This record gives sequence, structure tokens and C-alpha cells, in this order.
Amino acid sequence: MVETLTREQVMAHRVAAQGLHRDRPGALAALASLGLQDTGPTARLALAARTDDDPDPVAHGLVDGWTHRGAPHHHPHAERNDIAAAARPLDDADAGARLNWSGPEQRRVGIPALEAIDRAADALAEVVTEPMTKGAASSAVTRMLPDALLRDCRGCGTVHINEQLMRLSALPVGVGLDATGRTLLLLPPPAGWQRPVEGDPARAARLVCDYLRVLGPAGPKEVADFVGTSTTAFAPAWEAALTGLVEVEVEGRPAWLPTEDLDAALSAPEPDVVRFLPPWDPMLQARDRELLAPDAAVRKELYRILGNPGALLADGEIVGTWRPKASGRKLTLEISAVAPLEPDVRARLDDEAERVAAARGLRLVGVTGGE
Repeated sequence: MVETLTREQVMAHRVAAQGLHRDRPGALAALASLGLQDTGPTARLALAARTDDDPDPVAHGLVDGWTHRGAPHHHPHAERNDIAAAARPLDDADAGARLNWSGPEQRRVGIPALEAIDRAADALAEVVTEPMTKGAASSAVTRMLPDALLRDCRGCGTVHINEQLMRLSALPVGVGLDATGRTLLLLPPPAGWQRPVEGDPARAARLVCDYLRVLGPAGPKEVADFVGTSTTAFAPAWEAALTGLVEVEVEGRPAWLPTEDLDAALSAPEPDVVRFLPPWDPMLQARDRELLAPDAAVRKELYRILGNPGALLADGEIVGTWRPKASGRKLTLEISAVAPLEPDVRARLDDEAERVAAARGLRLVGVTGGE
């Protein structure tokens, strides 16, 4: 018999599985395995929402690098090589989808997508032998690649390696990132790095389980979209993962969870927490956005092309958005609520806002809006 979960149960489960109750230390390990996206202070604020410890990713043994969708993510140092093996595209169709190459684009390039990634990775491995700026690395790699893999960049006013190609070529050779300074630095691979050479559905199944552990129940489309590929291209990885999954029904649709997580999902505690979630927080990475935020106006505000706000989570629901306003060392959080906030929610805002300010190294002045 297939179990049925309500939307409220799914949200309660995700709140608990992601450690937002701050009572499940192991949840941070699951989140880090999936990856904490590093866009500005996102990773620090995501950790501050989930732990009383130092929110610096380094304090949690995390390192930065381009992984899913070519976006920067923090992952555990000890797991990064395994994640690279899992993230190896399964074939040219998968690689092309991750590069965002259309059929005409692939024909124009004239180089198979996997080969393109490997050529760029070879060049990057040769170039990044010590910390260096992204610009310097890009220039050096550009000189080593055929014209078909370069792009005329209007923003830079020059021709250089395709941006997504450069990002996807870094993880296979263990090139990491240091975004703590004024200029982004590329870091050479750690000692003992093993470059993955073949895509393997059994290894790629890890990405399926990582996603479903903290953003399930969900289906193959959501997982593939998070990885940055197509459902069809990623199907072998999904099939390889299925033996460890259990099917449930959510809002009349089939969805899946790791089998060992079903009981936890069915008995998730009340999500009685208030949290300021930053833009690109793990909770907001869920691809079933209509389930996450049923209000279309809220979704439109949360998922902009540029300048996404954070989300105000209260008792398992996204009840509004928020933006930081900094002046010198002072910080104000401005809330835009779907409806006037309940008194008990407003009473819990200040403590959470203090955490946001502390994570950013600023002094909280106040919280405005929400009426």
C-alpha cells in the first residue's frame, strides 16, 4: 500500500530533515552532502538558521567549489572526491544538458559535450597549480582550447572559455574556490585527488538520495533539475537509486523518499519554528516550488532572475520575504509579509534577526514591515 502524505506533512518533514529545529546535528551532514550554495553570505546564513555553533562553513569542515548546475556549493572536504565521481555526466546527452547546449549549439561546436568538458578540465588542471584569480585562470585556459569552445563575451569585451564549461570542468580535476577575499580565487586540487573518468549510474544515484533526504518526497524531474540536467539523460541514475527508495503520494502525485526516511516523514514534529532563510537556502532549492509556496505571488517574488529576497519561514509555511538593509556596521531586516504576521510569530522575530546580524558581523538595528 502506498502511503499518502499531505503537503503539511511534507513541509514538516523537510523542516526537521534540514535541521531547522536545531535539535538534529546529523541533519547538517545531510545538507552538506547535498551542498550549501555559496552566493554571498548564503551558506553562513543557512548554517545560522540551523545551528547554535559558528556559522562559518570552514568551522564545519566544508570547502567551496563549482558543483551542481555549475553553481558554487560548500561540501564536506572528505566527501568532495566522491561527489565529483557522482556528478560525472553519464554520457554526451547528459553533458550537453548540463552545459545548456541545444542541438544546434552542439552541432556548431562540433566536439562531443563530454569531450569538451574533459578538454577544459585538462587545461584547468595544467593551469591551476597554485591559488590564482578566476580571470587569470580563464585567460590561460582560453589560450589552450579550440575556438569552438570559446565565447565572445560582451560583458568582458573579450573572447574566453564558455563560462558554464569552465565551471563544469573544475570539479572533475578537484579545483576548488576561495570566495572569502575581495577577488575569487581558484584553488589547486588536494593531494590524492582521483579524477573520475567514466559516468556511472550507480555512483550518480548518490545525488538522487542526497536530494531526497532533505528535499523529498519528490520525483525524477525535480532531482534532475537540481543537478542541472534533463530527466531523460539522468534516468539511469534514478533507476539505480530506486532500490533504496519508497514511493508515496503527495497532492495526488507519486513521489519518492529514501526508504529509511518514511517513518520520519509520517511522524515529523510540528514545524513550530521561525527562521530567516537566505536566498538560495537549501529549503528554497526544492524544485516543486508550487508545493513549497502555493501562492503564485510569493513564488514570483522569491524566484526572480536577479536579486532574490530571503524567505520568512514560520511554523512550516513561507509567510513572506525579507531583505537586509545595511548602513555601515548596522543592519535592518525589512519584511514583506503575505498577510499581517501573527503576534506569536512577531514575538520570535528579534532573536532570529540577531542571528542573521551576527552571522554577517553586523549590529541589528531592527526588523521592519510584516504588518
